[in-house]
Amino acid sequence: MTKAISIALIVGGIVLLYFGGQAFNSVSSDVSRVFTGSPTNKAIMLIVGGVVATIAGLTGMALSGRRR
Repeated sequence: MTKAISIALIVGGIVLLYFGGQAFNSVSSDVSRVFTGSPTNKAIMLIVGGVVATIAGLTGMALSGRRR
């Protein structure tokens, strides 16, 4: 994995985490938590996607540095 792709994954993951946090604290997520006990699926998917993308980017950076 090239460094450019790894950096793009890290940046994209951070953006997804930001929007996931915003969705987690939204009014619709609060209403969902009242009735179901869990936040909206959108918030969960954004946070999970952000974590996966960030970990993939960090792993790619670590492996690309090791090959030299």
